[in-house]
Amino acid sequence: MTNPLCLTLLSGAAVAAVSLPSFAQDNQPALQDVIIVTGQRQTTATSADVSPQIGVLQGGDVTYLTARTPGGARIANGELSGQMQYRGLFGERMNLRVDGQRFGSGGPNLMDPVFHYAPAPLVSQVEIDRGVSPVSEGPGLAGGANAIFKRVDYTNSSAARLGYDVMMGFRTVNNSIATGGVIGAATDSWRFNLLGSIEKGSDTRFSDGEIGGSEFERGVFGLSTGVKTGVGEFRLDARRQNTSPSGNPPFPMDIQYFDTDFLRLEYLNDFGDMHLSVAAHYADVAHLMDNFSLRPAPSAMLTRATYADAATIGGEAALDFPVLDGQLKIGLDGERVEHNARITNPNNASFFVTPFPDISQDRFGGFAEYAGSLAFFESEIGLRVDTHDYSAGPAIVGPALPMMPNMLAMAFSAADRDGRDTTVDAVARLWTPMENGLSWRLTLAHKQQMPGYIQRFGWLPINASGGLADGNIYVGDLSLEPETAWIGEVGADFAASRFYARPTLFVRQIDNYIQGVPYDDTPGVINTPVEMIANMNGDPTPLVWGNVDARLYGFDLDAGYDLPGPLRLDGVLNFVRGERRDIDDNLYRVAPPNLSMGLTWEKESWSTTFEVRGYADQDDVSATNSEAQSDGYVIVNAYADWDINDGVRLSAGVENLFDQVYRDHLSGYNRNGFGDVPLGERLPGPGRGAFVRLSLSH
Repeated sequence: MTNPLCLTLLSGAAVAAVSLPSFAQDNQPALQDVIIVTGQRQTTATSADVSPQIGVLQGGDVTYLTARTPGGARIANGELSGQMQYRGLFGERMNLRVDGQRFGSGGPNLMDPVFHYAPAPLVSQVEIDRGVSPVSEGPGLAGGANAIFKRVDYTNSSAARLGYDVMMGFRTVNNSIATGGVIGAATDSWRFNLLGSIEKGSDTRFSDGEIGGSEFERGVFGLSTGVKTGVGEFRLDARRQNTSPSGNPPFPMDIQYFDTDFLRLEYLNDFGDMHLSVAAHYADVAHLMDNFSLRPAPSAMLTRATYADAATIGGEAALDFPVLDGQLKIGLDGERVEHNARITNPNNASFFVTPFPDISQDRFGGFAEYAGSLAFFESEIGLRVDTHDYSAGPAIVGPALPMMPNMLAMAFSAADRDGRDTTVDAVARLWTPMENGLSWRLTLAHKQQMPGYIQRFGWLPINASGGLADGNIYVGDLSLEPETAWIGEVGADFAASRFYARPTLFVRQIDNYIQGVPYDDTPGVINTPVEMIANMNGDPTPLVWGNVDARLYGFDLDAGYDLPGPLRLDGVLNFVRGERRDIDDNLYRVAPPNLSMGLTWEKESWSTTFEVRGYADQDDVSATNSEAQSDGYVIVNAYADWDINDGVRLSAGVENLFDQVYRDHLSGYNRNGFGDVPLGERLPGPGRGAFVRLSLSH
């Protein structure tokens, strides 16, 4: 009988006792980790297949799940604003997609990172690109991931069949509910389903009180459909997401709304051995944030409401066909992303300013990617080239603003705000066929990343930092160069009769890494308009986005052991170090070394897991970003799931079993005066709380 642990590796999903391994055998283990977010238990741990596992229900954000994988961590900027960190990198450096769609976020502080638009009740699985993303998925300096929505798929019959996949969950730590899913019908030639979800929660509690301004609310509705015809398959996905007032304690403002529309059209067809795919997509984000609705209101003069919007329109076409002992995929893709932001004072109609005016970013690229045998190896080798055009409109300043912002606006409007760059990505991922339970892996890559619009066009000194939430005031630089990373990774996938392990060593050498640096050579000496404005806003030492040199390196591992009887032990170990190469300093907001271990007792229709998660002190912090060190901690979770019937699963458990007060290094500093967390102190994690989740599928 085939070893189930070997099959775990073959499906690319040995992600410890905190997620659900994949059953798709077409995923190469060297290329992807797959997290099944919902779904039915398929086999037991002692049979010839992989047993899915259910983690703690921590919230609607799928970054809670990605944080439990090798290399993963979560930037906690709010219950609905978590960012995926992978091996020390996060934000726009990640190549993140939702149902394969790339788009620009609407918030200048990245309150709506990509996975803000992937509510857990609607997501069937998350595919994580191991190490680096393939060039066929678009540009991106770090790794990548794709959150795939549930859908009612085609059947094998011409008779229509009803299908659904829904879940309902409740957490006591913030009295939150999460419910949603899909329902529809399909035949062998057409499919159609509606989708929807509702999530709502109050302030999160911990042992010493409440985290003020941490409530949230989000709703999604939409549809997915497809039809197979004699001239190919046509697909349509459309949805609307409304995020209502939701707190962001590490930021100076909170979400009042995100109203977002998504549309994606696809065409697929086979011509003999060739497969053609063509897609067009659109996303539109309207956003409002303010500093008075969910936190103590400042004086009338300092009251602020910021309106922002983003629109993305793009397309892609790819053709893949057999070449040598594999498949060659060639394609073209591109998008236009437009951003606008306008800061206002609701108490003064004459107070308004556009810190990011009429920004346009165009990208057009082409790629070629080969997947197949190469000498002694299996391989994925790709090359892509992208051209980027960018521009910004003139800054607009209202009559109520003083002279210095007007001076900066005039200087920005008089500058050359248009430009063009070319980036080149090259990736070679090699691995040996599994022999005697062992497969060796090697990845070499050259990746480039364009500066973000905030980093390039931020002419006004404000707290917009693209989600860093470090409390610093930033100003942009029109002359920024693209980041360039040289990436190396070596590892192995090993599976014996009762044991598996997947260790990986990695290094990323990054030239022109973009981060904040002192505005001038005399920090603290207020002798420029930028420093004067920043000082008026509470920061006498503003930062300017600049190109520096950096390096990230580390080690991660997931491993497991099948103990005698129904017991199984799984774990994930992560270590990453981020440092500057040009000066003696560290990179900001890098996860500390951490270890997660889960002991699972698994029977045919139920299982229980006792989980311990430990984090070390983080002393390697960024002096440039005024980053505070953090203490280590250990928390304990316990959870169970029961397959009541075919298509019916009940899960329940307790997170933070001993009600430990802990502060995740990546959680940010509190800037909300409500609640029981002092201003400026690192935000604590949730206290002890129970959860229950019911999943129904057919």
